Amino acid sequence: MTTSRIHRIGQIVPSSNTTMETEIPAFLNRWSAARDDLRFTFHASRMRMKHVTLDELAAMDADSRRCAAELSDAPIDVAGYACLVAIMAMGPGYHRSSEAALGAIAAEGGRPFPVVTSAGALCDELTRLGHRRVSLLMPYADGLARIVADYVAAEGIEVIDYRNFGVTDNQEVGRIPGERLLAALDGLDTRAADCVVMSACVQMPSFDVLAAAGRRLGKPVTSTAECTARSMLRRLGYEPGPLVAEAAAG
Repeated sequence: MTTSRIHRIGQIVPSSNTTMETEIPAFLNRWSAARDDLRFTFHASRMRMKHVTLDELAAMDADSRRCAAELSDAPIDVAGYACLVAIMAMGPGYHRSSEAALGAIAAEGGRPFPVVTSAGALCDELTRLGHRRVSLLMPYADGLARIVADYVAAEGIEVIDYRNFGVTDNQEVGRIPGERLLAALDGLDTRAADCVVMSACVQMPSFDVLAAAGRRLGKPVTSTAECTARSMLRRLGYEPGPLVAEAAAG
């Protein structure tokens, strides 16, 4: 009888986020489905945020320190900061200082664990995969969408085009249907893109449409949630393998 190794996955999530606690388990459990020696459990701490505005994002980010301290009590093996735009709104490169600060708090709690921000994971995974020209879909209002595009560009990844839906109520972001993302591809310039990011937001669901988008576009497709899950696997010492859309096509 094989004894399974258990990895405890922590998530620091906005209080109104209803997506990451479903999509991260979906990605990781899909990755481990063929293995009988490994399983994951999932544990979250929440930061108060209802509307995707600069003021609420800044207040929420400050609360992330409390969340890291709470997760260190579990203890866990890796944590994900599950709000891309909160990190990017703090200025270029902020994911590095955030990951370091939250990791230091975890170490103070007696059980250090690596911290992955969804903002850093998106940029890091795109770079690792060799995708330096991307097109993005986002739920945000115009000003925040521009911040996201500029942040990605500052990481050396050219944003060919983006479309944003102008949704600021974070509960409503979690209810955007996959069909709306697929329909938005018709107005998105993807011709020169190496990869299309179906959701440059970890609250806008996209897991169920990644394969369909890949088939429609005939090129790599990913999401911030997928990149976060892949980065978590790397921090745990595993190779994440092909993207979901690529595996479905293969």
